[in-house]
Amino acid sequence: MAEERPGSWFGFGFCGFGQALGSGRGRQVLSPELLRVPDAGTDICDIGSVSAAWSYTAIVSRAGRLLLSGSARGAADGCRDAWASETLLAVLRDGPGGPGAELQAWAPGAALRGEPLWARPAGPEEAGREDGAACERRAGPLPLLPGARAHLSPRPPLCRPLCPALRARRLALGAEHALLLDAAGQVLSWGGGRHGQLGHGTLEAEPAPRLLEALQGLRVAAVAAGGWHSVCVGETGDIYAWGWNESGQLALPARGLAEDRQTDAGEAPALKEAGAGLKGPAGPEDAAAAPFIAVQPFPALLDLPLGADAAAASCGSRHTAVVTRTGELYTWGWGKYGQLGHGDTASRDRPRRVEHFVAEQLRVTAVSCGPWNTYVHAVEQGRS
Repeated sequence: MAEERPGSWFGFGFCGFGQALGSGRGRQVLSPELLRVPDAGTDICDIGSVSAAWSYTAIVSRAGRLLLSGSARGAADGCRDAWASETLLAVLRDGPGGPGAELQAWAPGAALRGEPLWARPAGPEEAGREDGAACERRAGPLPLLPGARAHLSPRPPLCRPLCPALRARRLALGAEHALLLDAAGQVLSWGGGRHGQLGHGTLEAEPAPRLLEALQGLRVAAVAAGGWHSVCVGETGDIYAWGWNESGQLALPARGLAEDRQTDAGEAPALKEAGAGLKGPAGPEDAAAAPFIAVQPFPALLDLPLGADAAAASCGSRHTAVVTRTGELYTWGWGKYGQLGHGDTASRDRPRRVEHFVAEQLRVTAVSCGPWNTYVHAVEQGRS
């Protein structure tokens, strides 16, 4: 996989705890900078994945070395994947007794020293079912466990079972809710719903996974959960967003941003002439008359500029990032710490392309948002 995706990781946004974000000067990085690896033995091109909590970041190299930077610091070898939250660091690593993997849960402050909170084999116990191996291959990265029979949670119980009938493929956790993508490309949601983040048209909580009826008939390729909003990407490249829009994270008109609307030439191309983020008759010239949207409880279809198709998405606490099929990065929502990557601290309720990667002739291949920052993998144009 490393040979197929050469390139580097970049970071921007909040680094008030010394997270590995570019130069790391001050409390914020406003534009994409090469990730500053907190380990002299790890090359920047060797980074395989990044998972960010609010105050620390977990970096896994392609060679299997896990590095923590920020409020938690430490390192460990033999790691396959890591998932960071403020209350839990989960690590999937080589088993101590031979083949197979072990899932370990750590208190972040322990910095991988001593004994984990708990540890359990990951994967082998799932093979008892006839479709166990196939299900394990379908399973995505943490917080969905290998075998797709359970998932992690930052709150007790830390490991929670999933109904095997769900055939889970991906799982995304927000501050109060969860999104599950199944093998058939359907989306289910559960948890808190007070900001409409479940997408069922109400503000009610759901104690168990419930199918999003509004998306039935659409095959979904990816899901992302923010603090209190949700995004999914269809197999055809369409984007749907729902939930809280307080900072414009749904790319819908937000009252708090109306007076600060940027109208410079750099932002003007950020929306199609068709509308201000949601397919409809209103155009930029009608922004003053457009209704402000605080909560969108149903999935809303979002247009990227120039008809761009989405390939992947990630959500921070109150911002959203989307990678297009042509390798461009668009961001919008809360920007106080530079997490949108546009060189300023403005918030935006319209998608805007991050020009740094275009100027440097880089093609974005992956994005991973922390609550207040953003990490991006990019390769040189023309390389796969």
